[in-house]
Amino acid sequence: MTTARRPGAYVCGIDAAMDVIGGKWKVLILWALNQRPCRFGELRRLLPGVSEKVLASHLRELEADGVVHREAYDEVPPHVEYSLTPLGVSLNEALAPLGAWGRENVLGGVPTH
Repeated sequence: MTTARRPGAYVCGIDAAMDVIGGKWKVLILWALNQRPCRFGELRRLLPGVSEKVLASHLRELEADGVVHREAYDEVPPHVEYSLTPLGVSLNEALAPLGAWGRENVLGGVPTH
């Protein structure tokens, strides 16, 4: 599965990847979903400061790009759960060295999540 190509030519692979993960919240959403599937409210609690509107928008975009799966259960009250697709897992694996770099060079070796 590949992500949907957005309008405009990409300069390189990093440009294309940044189109998928661009913005403050998308990589944090991916990080949270790497831990386990989550409902919308759980994601809001895991990401203090994200607005409901931005979270919903980013989840829709990540779903359209094929990195997040949205599972709606036919229950009352409605139950929707978000999880990573195999493409999302591989994207998180690609981001892991970037997180290691940040811990070592910006946080000064302080262990985080």
